[in-house]
Amino acid sequence: MPKACFAVPGDLQIRTGGYAYARALLAGSAQESVRESAQGGAWRLEHLALPAAFPAPSPEDIAATEAAFAARPADELLLVDGLAFAVFPRTLLQAFAGRWVALVHHPLALETGLPAGRAAQLRESETRALALAAAVVVTSRETAHELVRGYAVPREAIAVAEPGTALPDRPAVGDTATPTLLCVATLSARKGQDSLVEALASLKDLTWRCRLVGSTDRDDAAAARVRSLIAAQGLEARVEIAGALPPETLAAAYRTADLFVLPSHYEGYGMAFAEAMSHGLPIVACPRGAVPGTVPEAAALFVEPGDPAALSMALRRLLQDGALRRRKAAAAWQAGRRLPQWPDTVARVGEALTRAAGR
Repeated sequence: MPKACFAVPGDLQIRTGGYAYARALLAGSAQESVRESAQGGAWRLEHLALPAAFPAPSPEDIAATEAAFAARPADELLLVDGLAFAVFPRTLLQAFAGRWVALVHHPLALETGLPAGRAAQLRESETRALALAAAVVVTSRETAHELVRGYAVPREAIAVAEPGTALPDRPAVGDTATPTLLCVATLSARKGQDSLVEALASLKDLTWRCRLVGSTDRDDAAAARVRSLIAAQGLEARVEIAGALPPETLAAAYRTADLFVLPSHYEGYGMAFAEAMSHGLPIVACPRGAVPGTVPEAAALFVEPGDPAALSMALRRLLQDGALRRRKAAAAWQAGRRLPQWPDTVARVGEALTRAAGR
């Protein structure tokens, strides 16, 4: 069975969708049953930890990365996460041209809140890097379209490997007396938790509580803004910043929620939306990036990003209309049954590696 090196920066245990994807690929490629289901796309992935500073590496980080790659077998294929390759120097990319595959969750240049100059710099470096990849794996069809439209990547060079989703045996059971609004995402400008808190401020006349689940240390400015808004609106007793939760605790949070809300400005896929649907939660979201392709209208209410008033109205509708909430929940549960599973994801990535290797 062929083996490839999977280069990911930082700690694999970080609780974000991208790192969950990486962990699932590594675990799936090591399972005999998953490799058998992949058939011709069966590869064993070996993790290579890159410096945690990516995508803002120091010269020392780049030197360490070059040395780590140079130490790999000369004929080994490299699968490289987009947090890293997007800022590799040209010399490093050229040294390994033809033997590395890009993994793109969403282009770094599309991150919300970037200064225009930094966004342009990232777009240029990502475009240059992708042109030297032997193949490109993306986690959604929307990201594939974005790379074709904005990054000059040929469509035939792209493989779509959507994240897998574990399917619970039964739908979530919330609390009809005090409905729980669940938001699962790293606190960051792109995820829009500030708009959510502003929206909740105009719903004080209703009964609810909200849990913000996700890392609080990836975007210090955004996290500080959310905390400040919660305090300014007097919502400390109703809005909980729960931080990143371990898998079993996160699953319990989904099971005991009444609806899911995440007003992201952009999503390369949105694993939290898939998890919410798998638990049968009605959804409030923004129709940006891959969200409309992941979440059907029957399961959600969509609002424009950065519009707290519209977000408040959508939440009010679901909180006050139990019949609407139940219809959306039923549609989410049905949509969740159709989501890809992790063996499917492992197989798609393996097939892309096989094509890149010319096997």
